This record gives sequence, structure tokens and C-alpha cells, in this order.
Amino acid sequence: MPPRGLLPLCLLCLQAALPLPARYRGDKVIRVVPESERETRILKAAFNRLKVGSCTTGGPVAAQQHLPHHQRYGHRRASTTEHIPKSAALPPASKHPVHIQDWMHHLNNTHSDLVHMFSVGKSYEGRPLFVLKLGKRSRPYKKAVWIDCGIHAREWIGPAFCQWFVKEALQTHQTDPAMRKMLTQLYFYIMPVFNVDGYHFSWTNDRFWRKTRSKNTRFRCHGVDANRNWKVKWCDEGASFHPCDDTYCGPFPESEPEVKAVAHFLRKHRKQIKAYLSFHAYAQMLLYPYSYKYATIPNFSCVESAAYNAVNALESAYGIRYRYGPASSTLYVSSGSSMDWAYKNGIPYAFAFELRDTGHFGFLLPETLIKPTCTETMLAVKNITLHLLKKCH
Repeated sequence: MPPRGLLPLCLLCLQAALPLPARYRGDKVIRVVPESERETRILKAAFNRLKVGSCTTGGPVAAQQHLPHHQRYGHRRASTTEHIPKSAALPPASKHPVHIQDWMHHLNNTHSDLVHMFSVGKSYEGRPLFVLKLGKRSRPYKKAVWIDCGIHAREWIGPAFCQWFVKEALQTHQTDPAMRKMLTQLYFYIMPVFNVDGYHFSWTNDRFWRKTRSKNTRFRCHGVDANRNWKVKWCDEGASFHPCDDTYCGPFPESEPEVKAVAHFLRKHRKQIKAYLSFHAYAQMLLYPYSYKYATIPNFSCVESAAYNAVNALESAYGIRYRYGPASSTLYVSSGSSMDWAYKNGIPYAFAFELRDTGHFGFLLPETLIKPTCTETMLAVKNITLHLLKKCH
């Protein structure tokens, strides 16, 4: 791995400058690993000048004729990798936004003893923000776990895992003692698609769309990074004030109706909710606060222990190793994140998963890897949940 903060950066070079709706079939990926802080600054300057985004923070908006520029700067470790597969926009139908909503309605009707479907609000484009409440009505008050997926539209493995979690819970709670214990002693609030407008847009127009779809009155650019829009060190390091950037923090905290609705729900239930789990891709990491600064959280030993056991449980399935630790030093510094906000608002266990892989497929994780990714991730989530039910000081 490169030094702290010097993550591999990848560029998607388009064969032509394409207007939206964007198409990436046959395009190339360039990976550049900066070897010093100076090279990192040079690359960032080049990205800004050439309208090139990195896959860890930005979107694929480059042109093929820009490639020689990077070669002139002497980045010996720059390389082109395989073309983006022609099937990139053809994922399993079960993840289609309309099908996910139909699936949620179906569960609400057929598993009413364990599932309750409700909406926390509406998206910018007027779509309902559905959540599933999962658990046995065994007592008047129970602790709860919040799980959301799909804050970033292009990270399709997230919504797939949220569906997988619910499916496994409903199918195994009668035979699996651990799952039975989880559903008896806890409620789970599961939001399969947080950024429903952006997710829909990634299906219909732009497979690599990241942000929400809100309009900006001064710029023609759409959307806000829903994971930079929370009221915790808002628009500080790792976020952008420019509406056209993929890490745009928005005009003000909770400007996005999706963020505002979820934040309102979490504030209302913060005494009940003891864990916040958010699912992203990709990097194979399990992250906990803080994202916005290099500092140790007060309950570090409990959270670190939960993360250590979770990644070991995950690895036991297929040998896939996850890095874990504070987001700022394990991934990068970013402000205004949902995980930091949840922790700052009294939820003691706040985690963000970066699911498979480490960049070979990236956001275009093939259908064959959905089941193993969800299976191993399920082990980690169960481990964290059972840890939550124990006393930790």
C-alpha cells in the first residue's frame, strides 16, 4: 500500500466527450499510484485542470487525448487496464429500483409478523424513502440497529446486500439461534436504497453516477454527495464547495431531502438505535469514526474489538481480508459523513463498510461475486450485532 492518504487513483478515459446520458462501453481505466505527497498534489491539479475525476472521490469525466499529459509528468506507475465490459449496464434484475420497491411491498404483505414497511420522507424527485423495520414484536421496547445502503448511486453491491440481509433473516431465524436472538432482542431498520433518485439515474442514464439528483440554480450540474451533506464538520477537508464536483457538500447541511429525512428519523430514535451501519463500495474495508479528523474515539476499545472480530468472521468464509480502523487514517479524511454524524449524535457503534473488491472490477462487480460478497458480509454484520448485545466497557 502507498503511504497514508496516497491511495491508488483511477481515471476512466472516454473515447469521446459524451453528453449525458453517459455511456462507458469500451472505455478504459487508468490507474495511477502516487508515490509522494508532491505527486498527489500534481495529480489533483491535473484532475481539476482536465476535468478528470478519481474513482475514490470523483466521477469518470475524462477524454482519451488527456492520457499523454500524465505521461509527461513522469508517473511511471500509470497504466491502462482492461476496457469497461460491454455488459456493465446489465446487472441482475433483482437490484432494479422498481423491483426493489415491489419486493419490499411483497415482504410487508407476506411477513407482517416480522416486517413493517414505512417511509421516512420523499426524495428530491418525489420518490418515497422506504425503510423496513425487521424484528419480532417480543417486547414494548427494544434496542435497534440502523442499516442503509446506496448512499452513492453507482455502488450497486450495497442495495444488493441490504436485500440479502433481509432475505437471510427471514429464511433462517427459525433454524439459526444467532439470527433468532438478533430478531428477538433487536429491531433492524433497513433502508435498501438511500439515494433513490441517483440510483434510478445510474440505471437509466449514467452507470457511474454518484450523487443525488437535486438541481443547482447557478450551475447546470446536478446533485450533492449525500455522504458529505451531514452536519458534522460540514464541507471541511475531503469535501468540495463546487456543485459540479462529485464530493460537493451541498449549499448547507441537510440540504438534500434524503439526508434530512434520515437524520430526522435517527435523531428521533437515537435513544433506541445503538448501531449505525452504512454500506459502500469499493475497497474491502471496515471503517469507524472519525472520518473528519485523526483522533481516537472515546469508546475505541469496544469499537475496535467489534471491528477486529467482524473482519475475522468475514475472512472465514472465502479468505477475503478487510482492512479496518478509523476512516481518516484507513481510507482518507472526509467531512460531513453519515457515520461521523451518527456517532456524534449518540449512536455508540457507527461503521461504514467498503465492500468488494479492491479495484479490479470496482463499481462493476459482476453478478457471480454478489452471493459470496453478501455471504461474507452477513457474517461480519451478525458478529457486530451479537457484540452489541454484550456489555462492553
